[in-house]
Order: sequence, then C-alpha cells, then structure tokens
Amino acid sequence: MNKVLLVGRLTRDPELRTTQSGIAVARFSLAVSQNFTNRNGERGTDYINCVVWERQASNVARYCHKGTLVAVEGRISTRSYDAQDGTKRYVTEVVCENVNFLSPKSDGNANYAPDMADNIAPVENAQQPMETADLSEDPFKSFGEEITLTSDDLPF
Repeated sequence: MNKVLLVGRLTRDPELRTTQSGIAVARFSLAVSQNFTNRNGERGTDYINCVVWERQASNVARYCHKGTLVAVEGRISTRSYDAQDGTKRYVTEVVCENVNFLSPKSDGNANYAPDMADNIAPVENAQQPMETADLSEDPFKSFGEEITLTSDDLPF
C-alpha cells in the first residue's frame, strides 16, 4: 500500500504548467513539521515536493500561495531522468490525489472560491450568529445520578 497524508504550508507559490496534450499540472513544495524535537527542544521541518494534476492543479495554482496551509492525500512516486549534462537524476515526490485548503479565506486570498464549491449545498441562515453553550453551569446535571465505577467494572 502506498498512501501519504500530509499537512503543511507551501514554501513557494505553485508552478502551473500544461502538458502538450493540454492537461494542467502544478508543482509545489510543502513544509511539514516533524513530531519530535531535537536536544535543544526545537522541531525540525521536512520539505516535500508535491505534484497535482488536472482540475485540482488549476485550483491549487489559483487559490494557494506561499504560506497557505493545506492537507494533501496521495502516493509517493519515484522516477529518474537524464539531465542535460549526461548525469542520471532521481526524483521522489508526492503525487496528490486530493488537496484540501486549510487556510481561511482571509489569509490574503480574497479571490478564494474553488471550483469544487459548486458541489457543496448552501448553508441555510449562514448570516445568523452561532449559538454558544453556557459553561457556567454543569452541562451534565440532567443526566441522572452519579455512577461509581470500580476496577472490577472495567473490561480491561
């Protein structure tokens, strides 16, 4: 199984190109924080090359820019080619099958309105303020009487 899930920020603006057959392809690099810290307590960062095709490539190039937070789902791909100087070059990259935009619209992206949005049903009363819970009282007070458990009651 070859499956990759990453969440990170674009290190530069995506590069959008078109193949000879007219298929859009966008390339970008993603900065992903490591889950561990070094001896100084600092987290490292991995820089991962990504490529996305067709309609999503156009959306990424149109709505993402350096610093945009995205989640990508895809697979790792390796390939090689002969460079102009005659040396063999190897490339490892994530071929993105799905790219989710995680940065809010207000992150310097005033034109944010991906083409995929027409598949989403409109939200009724979207302008109404969201209700918030009153946490000054115990939210579980109407659940009945308190139950006491012992370790014998636990299945593990």
